[in-house]
Amino acid sequence: MKKDPYAALRFREFNIFLLVRFAMVFAWSMQFVVIEWEVYSITKNPLSLGIIGLMEVIPAVSMALFAGHIVDQREKRGLLFKCIFGFSVVSLGLFLLTWPLVVKDLATDTILYLVYFLVFLGGIVRAFLGPTIFSLFSLLVPKKIYPNAATWSSSVWQMGAVLGPAAGGFFIHWIGVHWSMCFIFAFSLFALLLLLQIPRKPILNPNIGEPVMKSLKEGVKFVLGTKVILGAITLDMFAVLFGGAVALLPIYAQDILKVGPEGFGILRAAPAVGALIIMFTSAYFPLNKNAGYKLLFAIFGFGVCIIVFGLSSWFWISVIALFLSGITDGISVIIRQTILQLRTPDHMRGRVASVNSMFVGSSNELGAFESGLTAKLMGTVSAVVFGGAMTILTVVGTGAFFPKLRKLDLRKDMEEHERE
Repeated sequence: MKKDPYAALRFREFNIFLLVRFAMVFAWSMQFVVIEWEVYSITKNPLSLGIIGLMEVIPAVSMALFAGHIVDQREKRGLLFKCIFGFSVVSLGLFLLTWPLVVKDLATDTILYLVYFLVFLGGIVRAFLGPTIFSLFSLLVPKKIYPNAATWSSSVWQMGAVLGPAAGGFFIHWIGVHWSMCFIFAFSLFALLLLLQIPRKPILNPNIGEPVMKSLKEGVKFVLGTKVILGAITLDMFAVLFGGAVALLPIYAQDILKVGPEGFGILRAAPAVGALIIMFTSAYFPLNKNAGYKLLFAIFGFGVCIIVFGLSSWFWISVIALFLSGITDGISVIIRQTILQLRTPDHMRGRVASVNSMFVGSSNELGAFESGLTAKLMGTVSAVVFGGAMTILTVVGTGAFFPKLRKLDLRKDMEEHERE
């Protein structure tokens, strides 16, 4: 029987979910870039870019397991509404902090510390946001089309994650930092209105009221005992941690390539183009056959692209390297999200997503800190090349230590879900 590449899109609630997810990922990633640009413009210190990532990753990681327990115990749509509302409050605060009329009497250090504080609050929100979205996903479509839905959901996430930063670069050039933050705040309100069109959903966890420690241990035990999930999480964590060169793009745009905010926007947009290509093609040409090898080769290629970008002193070679990194990263994201959706029981989705967010979801920010720190210690170009080389070594190590991941083929999982 011929597969329907649009099967998941025939469900109205899932389409609304995709719009909400795109809006949040787009707004969050755009906000991160705008704040990076503003903070570096104020300080001219690479380490300040790393501190932004650290301020978000500390609460996101420290609260992740507890957040997963809460998500599995609560109604998902209502919890997601609270998360988006929390993000809106943070965005409003950053909008005010970038308004010259409001901060004209504040010292630069005071503004900087307030920005860090709001980013920290955003990290708390993020600890709950990822597991909630992952859990709500499974309540919107039948199990038999999980693989197709996972492809669309991952693609939308990837598109938002790369279009948001690209838009951030262009918006800084067009309307400035302050009004860019206003746009982000408006986008979060749009997501809230969209979410209200999805009705409340039942709680599938049979162990409501389960002690927190017992619940957390069960989630961690499941992830550690499921080698394919553990391997995918490990691979992504180290790849993103060491391959986080995009955190240093403000330095490349301002000081190395000297292309200003407009060139910064093009650099940020380059991975978006690659990700969009993967988004559309993966629906027609699924990545499930030999998924393990495809995942390893994609992240290996991502590491190579980061090295090329780091060494390049020509703008368009840098753009091409980032474009190819978007393609390879898009492939890996879709495969990893499909693995998690297919291999995770419904009643444990919040906890598994929390473990994933501890090691993966926050690795972008931790990677930003690593990139900022290594750039401070060894120079920007050396830091980027080091990160790409470590990404390649991570792929080699993961392939050697997780043979089940290397040999993974998701076609059998899809067949089993289609029979349910």
